[in-house]
Amino acid sequence: MIGRIWHGYATHENADRYRAIVTGEVIPDILARSIPGFQRIELFRRTRQQDVEFVTVMWFQDLDAIKAFVGEDYEKSHVPPEARAVLSQFDSRAQHYDILLAEEAK
Repeated sequence: MIGRIWHGYATHENADRYRAIVTGEVIPDILARSIPGFQRIELFRRTRQQDVEFVTVMWFQDLDAIKAFVGEDYEKSHVPPEARAVLSQFDSRAQHYDILLAEEAK
């Protein structure tokens, strides 16, 4: 299992708009693609003094699944134009980590 992690930053004024775009358009579009090996997506938000940070974590079965999502240049960020328009900055490359342990509370 591989975790794909990406960071985006919005101004305080644009943060709710970005969240609406991601939860209302971007994530549903990703889910609708039914990418083989794609497991889940998580969105985190942290308000900072200077801006609002968003972290997206995607879980994939393997590298082939990530390539099915974004292509051979699998570290390339996936940021649709409508999301770019409200971000003040974002990672141009995503980071990938082997998921060694994922436990759920019982």
